Amino acid sequence: MAATPDELMIAAAAGELAGVRTVFVGIGLPNAAANLARRSVAPDLELIYESGVVGARPTRLPDSIGDPALVSGSAATMSMRDLFGGFLQGGRIEVGMLGAAQIDRWGNLNTTVIGPYDRPDVRLPGSGGACEIALNAQRVVVVMNQSTRSFVERVDFVTSPGHRRPGGGGSRPAWAGAGPSAVVTQLGVYHFGPDGEMELAGLHAGVDEETVDAGTGWPMRRAASVLRLAPPSDAALAAIRALVA
Repeated sequence: MAATPDELMIAAAAGELAGVRTVFVGIGLPNAAANLARRSVAPDLELIYESGVVGARPTRLPDSIGDPALVSGSAATMSMRDLFGGFLQGGRIEVGMLGAAQIDRWGNLNTTVIGPYDRPDVRLPGSGGACEIALNAQRVVVVMNQSTRSFVERVDFVTSPGHRRPGGGGSRPAWAGAGPSAVVTQLGVYHFGPDGEMELAGLHAGVDEETVDAGTGWPMRRAASVLRLAPPSDAALAAIRALVA
């Protein structure tokens, strides 16, 4: 049961939620990873969705943050104002899971435009709640595909702030959460050093460091020890495929 790149990402991202109680999650691969974690490494995980659902326990993978499947069995539903003000800005979210079109070495995320803001080549969906999640969650896990188009030296627009400004200056506000702690891609898992710069921490099976370098728009730093990540078990793959079927 060989894993696809998406399945590798879902399994690795779920592993980043081991022991976590609260996660603010969107749609796409982060959604699949959070739902897998609730069924495996984090049985007490409370899934929180931007539409105002807290403690969601969907019986199937929801199609959107407005999917009625999120409401059945949830702990509570509320207005987005109450959710963002009481839970997110109140510091009650342990992990925010985000995706992005671009990321730089400092963990800045772009989901707004590709190209100049006034005359973009591509206009993306925008922030939604991503900026607030990036700032207010205790830490952030990013799940996205990796290439030189997505891992860039400088993002075209900072939708969600990372550890430093794109040029490497500045720092996170004192009141903000710790920021990005992990980035999961189809090539591997990345953590951030004490200075806030991304570094390669683990490689998926069949991926070498040269492939990582070829898919990164800057010289990727290495952690002190780069791990070889174990592939998902057959049970994990079966659970992922049941989720996304």
